[in-house]
Amino acid sequence: MSRLNKIIDDFEEGFIAIILAVMTLVTFSQVVMRYGFNSGWGGALQFTRLLFAWLILFGMSYGLKIGSHLGVDAFIRLFPKPVFRAFGLIGALVTLFYAALLFDASWFHTLFGLENRGSTGGAFEYVAKYYKLPIGMEDLKFPVWYQEMFEVKARVPRWWGYVILPIGLGLLAIRSVQMCWLILTGQRDTMIAAHEAEELVEENKDVLKD
Repeated sequence: MSRLNKIIDDFEEGFIAIILAVMTLVTFSQVVMRYGFNSGWGGALQFTRLLFAWLILFGMSYGLKIGSHLGVDAFIRLFPKPVFRAFGLIGALVTLFYAALLFDASWFHTLFGLENRGSTGGAFEYVAKYYKLPIGMEDLKFPVWYQEMFEVKARVPRWWGYVILPIGLGLLAIRSVQMCWLILTGQRDTMIAAHEAEELVEENKDVLKD
């Protein structure tokens, strides 16, 4: 199990590193082409925007896993540890609810007897709609050799860029369930493990003395 976790961790870290590297290379090359050769790639801006969205939606679950999300817990830390852990569990459940609702809201309509009006309003249906429709990106196009080899349309399908929506929300839901289990079993007290305020206080505790 530990080996599997390491493989998953390496994949997640590698994937995030690749996105950052590609964003940096594309942006740098665009600056060189624009100012050095008065040229450039027309789809670079849209491509970097998509990569940034992928970075956020993929990274939010990984940040939850390693506890890098910042939180304001000064008030709830005043309570006894069991109550503090209860607040942490509530936070994990709310995060799970948020991910599930944005992934697919049909269960929410059914649970509360709301009118569906033919749409779930979730990320899964949103991507599925674009998968069925022949709509491409505004600026992103396949290279000519790719178009000829695979006999595809010039524009990159829009659902390619949006598929990270259900994937990212699904990963967030899985991480939220993991956090619930870790808090219930006493392995963690809260989802938040990085406390920036505490670190700043610790780093500057001797400033007033000087």
